[in-house]
Amino acid sequence: MEEKEISRAVVKRLPRYYRYLGDLLESGVERISSNELSEKMQVTASQIRQDLNNFGGFGQQGYGYNVEYLYNEIGKILGLDRQHNFIIVGAGNLGRALGNYLNFERRGFIFRGIFDCNPELVGMKVRDVSVMPMEEMERFVRENNIDIAVLTIPKTGAVPVAEKLVQNGIRAIWNFAHVDLNVPEGIQVENVHLSDSLMKLSYNIRRGQKPEEFEDGGT
Repeated sequence: MEEKEISRAVVKRLPRYYRYLGDLLESGVERISSNELSEKMQVTASQIRQDLNNFGGFGQQGYGYNVEYLYNEIGKILGLDRQHNFIIVGAGNLGRALGNYLNFERRGFIFRGIFDCNPELVGMKVRDVSVMPMEEMERFVRENNIDIAVLTIPKTGAVPVAEKLVQNGIRAIWNFAHVDLNVPEGIQVENVHLSDSLMKLSYNIRRGQKPEEFEDGGT
């Protein structure tokens, strides 16, 4: 049976459902209605029902949703019922911060290696993982069943590094470099441009100002 095509908007909301349901589970909540979940998430109840109906619904009329069951099922949809090994390319401040983030393991993302071209960083420990030279990256990816690569390097080096990663079996790239990657079909890329988020905040701040404040602030 052919798998139903799910819109990107729905897929983008799934991690948020998962996070809220996880918080409810930790608080001891056993069941919740779409209206109650709507109040917490600031998403309409009809939107919640519509989103979840893409995957079979999960709710019971008059009962609502079993929090633990829904949490586990959304986890399966997101692929969190299996382990994903990842490496970080770039051992600067951002790369080390991501390597030290323990919550990834709770979601099944296992930090396996970190690489950098700076010899002064090679050998440094990020948790219990030593920074390795870039020359070892391709072999390491092939030999350690690495699914995901995290790029935290300057944009000038990101494209050739991404090509090497794909050639050696990487299936997905979490890209923090300030460049859009052109990868073969079937390779997943999630771009995270931090300055873009700040510019969106700047726009929203400006939009919230009074007209006279725009005039005082110049063009």
